[in-house]
This record gives sequence, C-alpha cells and structure tokens, in this order.
Amino acid sequence: MTAPIAAPAACPCDPARRYADCCGRLHRGAPADSAEALMRSRYSAYVLGDLEYLRASWHPATCPDELEFDPAVRWLGLEVKRHQPDGADAATVEFVARYRVGGGSAVRLHEISRFQRVDGGWRYLDGTFPRG
Repeated sequence: MTAPIAAPAACPCDPARRYADCCGRLHRGAPADSAEALMRSRYSAYVLGDLEYLRASWHPATCPDELEFDPAVRWLGLEVKRHQPDGADAATVEFVARYRVGGGSAVRLHEISRFQRVDGGWRYLDGTFPRG
C-alpha cells in the first residue's frame, strides 16, 4: 500500500479548479452533490493514492476485499464524456482517464460507471468498458 501524496494546489480531475474547492472537499468528508462529482473525486483519489477514500466511496455490495495501488502508474488526465441521472438514486457517468505505467506509452481507460445513492450519499457501483 502506498501512502497518499501531499494535496496539490490544482485539482487532479480538472487543473483549472483548485483542489481544496473541488475534490478536496469530498476527500475531507463533504458529500458529493452528483455522481459526476463523486466520480471526479474518485479519479483524484487514485491520483493521490487515497485508498481510504476509494473504499469509502465504493458501494458496499461491490467493493473489493483488497485494493492496492501500482506505484508505477502515473495518471495523466480525465475527460468526462457524459453524466446521466437515472432517477433520484442512480446515475451513469462515462469518462476517459489517461495514465502511463513506468516509461510506457499512455493508455486510455474508457469506462461507463454506474452509481447509486446509499444512505443519502453517492457510491460507485460498477463499470463497463466499451469497445472502440
């Protein structure tokens, strides 16, 4: 397990935003006001190595027993393609996250994620990886 790195000034989910005003609020315990906000905060948690936040924001029915970070992975950026509410307590967020492992070429992670409200707060349920 890798220790989280120091909080940056710019938010990993969107460098035009301040971390303290964006994902930092959620990492400190504020609730996400949308599934997209939770997804962005989870991306930032991956960048920062915040395993505790990732587990807390995962739906209890699908949270893995073990979760580790690969220290060779460097996250390069996030693009949210769409956010679709599916009623009051469910939503879908499609995104592309780019990363690099060691000195290798950049890789695109394209995911369509499902989120549900649990006890009033958004949680990541699961995701699929579209082809193409």
